[in-house]
Amino acid sequence: MYGKCGSLADARKVFDAMPERNVVSWTSLISGYSQNSQEDKAIELYFQMLRAGCVPDHFTFGSVLKACSGLRNELLGRQLHAHVVKSETGSHPIAQNALTSMYTKFGLIADAFDVFSRVPTKDLISWGSMIAGFSQLGYEKEALDHFKEMLFQGAYQPNEFIFGSAFSACGGLLEPEYGKQIHGMCIKFGLGRDIFAGCSLCDMYAKCGQLESARTVFYQIDRPDLVCWNAIISGFSNAGDSNEALSFFSQMRHKGLIPDEVSVLPILTACTSPSTLYQGEQIHSYIIKRAFDFTVIVCNSLLTMYAKCSNLYDAFLVFEDIRNDADLVTWNAMISACMQHNQAGEVFRILNLMRISETTPDHITLGNLIGACANISSLEVGNQIHCFTVKSGIVLDVTVSNGLIDMYTKCGSIGSAQKLFGWMEDPDVVSWSSLIVGYAQFGYGEEALDLFKRMMELGIKPNEVTLVGVLTACSHIGLVEEGWKIYKTMESEHGIVPTIEHCSCMVDLLARSGCLHEAEAFITQMAFEPDVLVWMTLLAACRTRGNVEIGKRAAENILKLDPSHSAALVLLCNIHASSGNWDDVARLRNLMRERDVRKVPGQSWIEVKDRTHVFFVEDCLHPERGKIYAMLEELWLQMLDDGYDPLQA
Repeated sequence: MYGKCGSLADARKVFDAMPERNVVSWTSLISGYSQNSQEDKAIELYFQMLRAGCVPDHFTFGSVLKACSGLRNELLGRQLHAHVVKSETGSHPIAQNALTSMYTKFGLIADAFDVFSRVPTKDLISWGSMIAGFSQLGYEKEALDHFKEMLFQGAYQPNEFIFGSAFSACGGLLEPEYGKQIHGMCIKFGLGRDIFAGCSLCDMYAKCGQLESARTVFYQIDRPDLVCWNAIISGFSNAGDSNEALSFFSQMRHKGLIPDEVSVLPILTACTSPSTLYQGEQIHSYIIKRAFDFTVIVCNSLLTMYAKCSNLYDAFLVFEDIRNDADLVTWNAMISACMQHNQAGEVFRILNLMRISETTPDHITLGNLIGACANISSLEVGNQIHCFTVKSGIVLDVTVSNGLIDMYTKCGSIGSAQKLFGWMEDPDVVSWSSLIVGYAQFGYGEEALDLFKRMMELGIKPNEVTLVGVLTACSHIGLVEEGWKIYKTMESEHGIVPTIEHCSCMVDLLARSGCLHEAEAFITQMAFEPDVLVWMTLLAACRTRGNVEIGKRAAENILKLDPSHSAALVLLCNIHASSGNWDDVARLRNLMRERDVRKVPGQSWIEVKDRTHVFFVEDCLHPERGKIYAMLEELWLQMLDDGYDPLQA
């Protein structure tokens, strides 16, 4: 009685005062400790029982194996298994079921099944333990196979726990139709409104994308508890329906239920855009008011929420609060947040803090770091990250290798990208596409097309990015007919519907080749509304070819989309200037002054000894401007001495 009521101190006093103890008294106290999460004391008492010469029975084994499961002590579990085998009562279903359950909690599904298959007379608990084990450990098909076998034998009617495991298996396999059949069976057996089965059923429908069915099932549950509410909120949140997740959270609070830490995590996950920042901030305030523990998991969710809602400042505040206890997920979340907001410099600052904390990076960390190097075109830092990866013993899997290839190509180190690609044992379509795009962007059109042909010969199906690279390559080397052929057969040969990026490549291909009228006609016939980039491609070609009329129309379309687009006005000015239309040049410059449109100054940068030096047009602020302009003057004079004529350039 004391043990079941949780008063273990009183239970121990009674036990110690007993002049004689039998297997029932020993087992009762062991069970009390086990049920009240004092597994160490349960195990200790079991061995005291053995030393006292008392022989355990199947009830004793049931309790002590449960305690061992709680401790996650596999070695002790196998030792207890040996005790069960040697015992006269070890073959009893209670002991065997406890063994099955213990091995599933250890994640040892083969051992669990071995025990289950040896049980001579399987009861409902035997089947339930095995089906639950399969479902929880990712063997969903085996779980459903055993569910069907249990029904086929007809010995037992499934209970709510077995139905719950079956629904979980259907959700894992994304098998809503089979789940509906089991749902009908559940209703037939009178468990359609059960909390446990209904909770798993809601989760199954949500995972399968059938949110209305999940909603219907939820409202049919008799008096849903906090676990049910958490399940439906999590289901809608994971399915990407943040509005409904927030609505259910509000309903739960109106019903008088008090959310816990489990409730707020999916709500934070549901806040994924600036429009949901207010709700995320309210949840943060609620966490503070309810004095929830600011565990690493909660803080990681808050950090990610603020980053996705474009509030990097508050993400940093959360990060600073948890920095001393940060785990790998925290560091990765913060690095990812900086990457999302193009803060490459902050990425490397956080990396240094991560190294000081002695946290070992993983593939996610490296992927973000490599991406940061690519964004700032920092080849030197990229090389260091590559070396760090190799020295750390981290295997260069396809994902990391693809990131490195992309980084090297964006930094202009095509040779390094090519070498890395050659070392890959099994490059995927992303690997091929990254190198093809790299070749194309840096003018190696023939190499890009040769690589594409090799890719086709090996039977690797291209993706959208691959064909962007191929069309860019055709543009750079003037293969108009080849480019047209590839574009026209994209859907029929490769199953890829042309996107705005492919259309932009075709405009560039035609315009670079001097086919300006054809390029303009292509734009007007596109299946998409042309964007600024498409028109700018045509306008730039008009600048090169000196075509005022088409250039004027292209600029007008750009200014309709973006009236403050300075580059379009500047290019149009240059076109008129090169044609001697000075009145139009003056008119456009007046227009720029009226609209307060300013040309963004050109800039370039170089990396020397771990430092990046940025230069602007007519820059007078650089600390070494005197030396720079002196060197430019010297180079200019050398060019003139060598016969350079600026008027003929």
